[in-house]
Amino acid sequence: MPQPESSPASRTTDVYLLFAHEPYYPGPGAQEINTTVVAAASLLHPQVRQPDGARIHDLLTRGRRSGEIIPLATLTHELSGGADWPKVGDWEAVVTDLVRLIRSEDCDALSLGLHPIERALACSGPDSTARVVDPTTQECTSYGPQDRQAVLAQVRQHLAWAEAGGFLWPGDGLLSPPRNTP
Repeated sequence: MPQPESSPASRTTDVYLLFAHEPYYPGPGAQEINTTVVAAASLLHPQVRQPDGARIHDLLTRGRRSGEIIPLATLTHELSGGADWPKVGDWEAVVTDLVRLIRSEDCDALSLGLHPIERALACSGPDSTARVVDPTTQECTSYGPQDRQAVLAQVRQHLAWAEAGGFLWPGDGLLSPPRNTP
């Protein structure tokens, strides 16, 4: 887990949150959207549940590399496999608020329709293995950390293309990040 200190030097603000959510279709004939990437600062939007969004922002930006995409599952892994989420906040409510914010066009996002295996890897911890059984042959295929990294690399490429004209806009009226969070 990133170090608990919250000095400005230990923060990297240009990171991104990747999260899966209930699929939706943005319009007739459009591809299903089931996974989304937002700028970390979107968590500070006033329409996102607070102080939960600010606390998640703190975790997301502490001790990261510039441009890094952090899956929500990685935060869960860092929070003792999710046991410490109650100390941080209601991630489900924050994700719901982010999706609502994106759909109302109050912030920018990279909206993705990941294949079920890719989505499963994005929703698993960094050291997890996903197994898929072919119902016809009963053959089992395992996908591990290297496959997850490949999915994240693919998302990074999509993000680079999406940001070719400018960075993802996190929205207006953002709250200031707290100086110290638990």
